[in-house]
Amino acid sequence: MWRRRQGRLRPVVCGVEELRCRRREREAELRKARREQQLISKRLLRDDVPEEAGEGCAAAVLGEAEVQQFLWLAQRGTEEKEREKALVSLRRGLQHLETQQIFIRLEGSMRTLVGLLTGSRALLQLEAARCLHELSHSEQSAVAEACLPATSYLLTYLSGHSSDFIELCLYTLGNLIVESEAVRRQLLPQGIVPALATCIQSPHVAVLEALGYALSQLLQAKEAPERIIPQVNNALLIAHGALSTLGLLLLELAGAVQRPENAGLELLACPVLRCLSNLLTEAAAEAVAEHMQLRDERVVVALFVLLQFFFQKQPGLLPEGLWLLNNLTAHSPSFCTSLLSLDLIEPLLQLLPVSNVVSVLVLTVLCNVAEKGPAYCQRLWPGPLLHSLVNILAFSDTEVVGQSLELLHLLFLYQPKATEAFLQQSGLQALERHREEAQLCARVHALQQTALHG
Repeated sequence: MWRRRQGRLRPVVCGVEELRCRRREREAELRKARREQQLISKRLLRDDVPEEAGEGCAAAVLGEAEVQQFLWLAQRGTEEKEREKALVSLRRGLQHLETQQIFIRLEGSMRTLVGLLTGSRALLQLEAARCLHELSHSEQSAVAEACLPATSYLLTYLSGHSSDFIELCLYTLGNLIVESEAVRRQLLPQGIVPALATCIQSPHVAVLEALGYALSQLLQAKEAPERIIPQVNNALLIAHGALSTLGLLLLELAGAVQRPENAGLELLACPVLRCLSNLLTEAAAEAVAEHMQLRDERVVVALFVLLQFFFQKQPGLLPEGLWLLNNLTAHSPSFCTSLLSLDLIEPLLQLLPVSNVVSVLVLTVLCNVAEKGPAYCQRLWPGPLLHSLVNILAFSDTEVVGQSLELLHLLFLYQPKATEAFLQQSGLQALERHREEAQLCARVHALQQTALHG
């Protein structure tokens, strides 16, 4: 997900300012790559759809004749149950790309589906919307773009009364938003921004999460600053207290996930964490301290409560929390101090085995702390960090190993005693395992020189 620049680690002769400059450049690259990856992501609501009893078999690819038959039955069947069953069969078939391609080639197929979507039969409306959702999730842009005749109706239904239907429409729109600028250009004059705004007051957590997804996709578009949110920018949001408001919401969410009666509120965590992370990339360190209006310890504790919850229940959300922690610690010594004073380094290291993505982010946060100077490195070393770094060098993922090498470089730079301790733990032998990897040879050589002459 995040790219690394090659040859980052050099002998200790490089200056501290040069090292910091490189880290800032890399942070910018990471943020750009992450946003681009988020922009092309799609979500699929399928597990919550109840399947009919006795039909546990996998969905089959439909031929042209079968697609035509199901469309005909859905439109002209004599009984509503028969029409609904035809749409269910069509929706299952649309899980396959081959069926999707057949569907969009058939003349009048989308017109029929839109007609069912706008009809007066609620069950048929719901199944038609599910068919559109399957199409919006397609890996081929042409298939998803075929849904454009339905977008104005999907926007209209956002002001409806069924939370399940609104949630489905939001995720479908969110999937369509990422297709191309042409798609977004059509949605804007149709009123997608005010339509999304109507969902903000929904009391349903699932709707709010779906809204966060669709809005996040829309606002991350490259043309967003000029065409989607003209005269509104992150600096203005910060000036109006957005950081403070989101920080308070983060504290509330951390408390909510610990209470069983509020099960489900953690679903709001993802959009809150993303918004905070994005705003912090625009704010200077002094602006964060000025506008956050919260004690650093409270924010860090709340974030670690959420990280622990994600670790146990939803590990897929760990990168969101770690990215926020990265942005908090990147330019703020006080947040780094909070990590150390609250003894949160070891809980952070416990996340390393989750995935390579999580490992890279954990190591990046530790680099942020180490970069602050000798006093911080002295608090980091040795502790549990030494053993973890030696183990990490046995990883096969070059991005994880590369980030651990960068952390070692900072420790050797600011804490000379780390060199001897590392050698005693067979750290140099661990580095030798990566000699055959061309992109790490330069870093291995630099560390050897540092270890021998530091």
